[in-house]
Amino acid sequence: MNPKGGEKPKSKITASRKLSLKMLLLTRACEDLEKERQDREEEKARYLGEKLPPLQLSGIPLDELQNLCKELYSKVDVVDEERYDCEFKVGKHNKDIHELKLKIQDLGGKFKKPALRKVRVSADEMMRALLGSKHKGSMDLRANLKSVKKEDVKQDKVTGNEVGDWRKNVEAMSGMEGRKKMFDTAGGAQ
Repeated sequence: MNPKGGEKPKSKITASRKLSLKMLLLTRACEDLEKERQDREEEKARYLGEKLPPLQLSGIPLDELQNLCKELYSKVDVVDEERYDCEFKVGKHNKDIHELKLKIQDLGGKFKKPALRKVRVSADEMMRALLGSKHKGSMDLRANLKSVKKEDVKQDKVTGNEVGDWRKNVEAMSGMEGRKKMFDTAGGAQ
């Protein structure tokens, strides 16, 4: 409406008039709420007066008192049945409403998954994103790998033969002297 997009249209009502209208609306709403509360209390009192008349228990013989108890018990049963029926109906209606909402969502249209883009993220960036400021060191996976040299492989084969043929060395390695030899050979290799 306004050719200049940056400016807001000026209000035709002054600030004091807006405030007075808000106050009138709030007072009217408070009055309506109070009236509704009083109406509910009156309806409750009227309903209880119809369903449950006041009891006159003084001077009643025992037989009439027992009959009165039976009547009250039967009325409680009827009210419980009505309450159960109402709760069942409310549950059924809520279930129907939920099913209809699901149908409306289904008929409204299918949700399409957006196509995902392939993103290249290094291990450091991923750890920084997951851990935040806690991640300090770089994660160079290749640096953590063992470097294997040919000499180490040959030495492993030699020690593998010694370990594999254990029956020959049982008597030589028994006792303290054998343990001393093992210790000396292990220390000399390093």
